[in-house]
Formats: sequence, structure tokens, C-alpha cells
Amino acid sequence: MVDGYALVVFDLDGVIYLIDRPIPGAVEAVGRLHAEGRAVAYATNNASRRSSEVADLLTGMGVPAGPEEVLTSAAATAELLRDRLPAGAPVLVVGAEALRAELRAVGLRPVSTLDEEPAAVAQGYGPQVGWSDLAEASLAVRAGAPWYATNTDRTLPSPRGPLPGNGSLVAVLRTALGRDPDVVVGKPEPALFATAARRAGEGRTLVVGDRLDTDIEGARRAGLDSLLVLTGVSDVAELLAAPEARRPAYVSFDLAGLFDPAAVVRVPGAADAGGWSASVTDVGLALDGAGRPLDALAALCAVAWSTGAGPRVRSASEAAGEALAALGLAD
Repeated sequence: MVDGYALVVFDLDGVIYLIDRPIPGAVEAVGRLHAEGRAVAYATNNASRRSSEVADLLTGMGVPAGPEEVLTSAAATAELLRDRLPAGAPVLVVGAEALRAELRAVGLRPVSTLDEEPAAVAQGYGPQVGWSDLAEASLAVRAGAPWYATNTDRTLPSPRGPLPGNGSLVAVLRTALGRDPDVVVGKPEPALFATAARRAGEGRTLVVGDRLDTDIEGARRAGLDSLLVLTGVSDVAELLAAPEARRPAYVSFDLAGLFDPAAVVRVPGAADAGGWSASVTDVGLALDGAGRPLDALAALCAVAWSTGAGPRVRSASEAAGEALAALGLAD
């Protein structure tokens, strides 16, 4: 599949690694892309690390990367504020030190309280963000400071399961203020992917992600093809229920789908193909037949997306039950 693309843009958490451990097969997949001379880039909503820190983290995992290959929502937010504020303007930061460092790098002055008269509020993920940080931000926005969120991911992946992400922290302020941020910079907004795609020149760009609500929707907004890998947040049940704006072009269990035709499928497929037959019943979807689990998924997507049925699926054959189990769907 990857032969049709000049650039592959990866999300990080849930695709390349979980927190600080590489996902099985990821190092090998990126290494093969490098060996074949293919261009790669990384686009992440995680605002808790600078581009250089992300590059160092990847390199330490066995994925050689330079800062210029990494696009973070923290850096993009800082650049946007630089273009809209006078040099040296104070910006109240809710988030990690990485966001403060990116603001300093573009000539702005990070501050922490309303008393420092911030010209804007920049909110990004930080594991140490507390009530006092959110309170100062709330006061600043009420006083008229425009509110910029690096991203609105509700959760972030971890080996223990999804954890609250910046979107959950943004929701606290949204509840307190009764309104949304003035600007959301990261995915699903298309800026990160559009910036990366410009590096491909006239060639095509493929986005690889694990989240339908950020990676896949962001790719679609940027007019790019996308591959959903099932190694992170979004699962098959969510895929079957996805609105059109969040539907990928391809699905794979992991990054092997970049190279192995047997490990990837284009979605949607046909309702009757690959040895499978998917249909609608009075309780949801039904799957009959036998074949590859991924081909069963393509058939189920065809019916679910055209009818709105699902994501409940019952099996009509023993092989269908095994396929549903492989896809993580309860029969």
C-alpha cells in the first residue's frame, strides 16, 4: 500500500509508542520506510514535549528522527500566537514546560497569573495541571484574553488504558466559562497535516493514526488518505459507528499493513465479498461466511455506514464468531 505515497505522516501515542514504550513492530516498520528512502514525518497533539524532545525520544527507541520531522501542537500554537501578538507579549500558560519553552522560542513571555496581564491564554496537556492553573486561566479569559487550546483529545493512551487528555482539561474551563476555546490548533484541525503534506511536493501523503476523532478526521479535513491502526484508542465498534467525517481509507491491526497486502483492507468494502456476507437485522448487524477478519470488517463497514446500523454484530457461522472475536467485537 505504501508504494502509492511519497510521504507517510505518523501520529505518535498509540501508533509508534504508548507513553514511552514502542509498540511492537513500529520500530521495524519505520526502519523499513527509511531503508526504502521514503519520507516520514510525525504529527502529535501531545503538547507536553518539544519537537527536539520527541525526536530524542524516538531516536532512543530505535527510530532515528530529527526535530524538523516532528510537528507538535505546542510548537504550532506558539507560532500562531507569535503571528498574532506583539513580540514579548505575556501569555498565560496552562500545561507543561514544553509549551512554555515553545513560546519563549518564538519571542513571547510565558506567565502564570492574571496579575501579569496576559494577552492570551495557551492551554495544553500537562500531568501536573491543577485547579489553581485552571482558575487563573478562567479569570484571564473572563477578563478578555483570547483562549487557545493546543488540542482537545479527550483521552490519551497508556498501557493501563485511556487516561484524561487535554480535552478533558479544556472541558473544565468550558464548563466554568460556558463557551468553547477561541482557537483549537491541533488535530482534528488540518494545520498539522497540511504543513506536513507540503513537504511531499507533488506526491501523495498518507496519514497513519489510532484515533478517529483526531487523526482520521484531521486527515480528511486536510484532504489526505488515512490508515487507522488498531493499536491505540479507537476500536472496531467505534469505527462501525463513525460518521462520514471520521472514516479512514484503510484499516490495519498494526503498521504491518503498510507493506503486507494481507494485513490491510480498504474500507468500506462490499457487503458480500472476501467470503463474507454482512446484513442488517432487527438487533443490529449480522455476519455470515468465512475469510479474513479484515475482509469481514470491510463488509461490516459497508453495511453499517450505509444504513446506520451497528455497532452490535451477531455471528451467523462459526467462522464469523471467530472473526468477530479477532476484531474485538462481542458476539
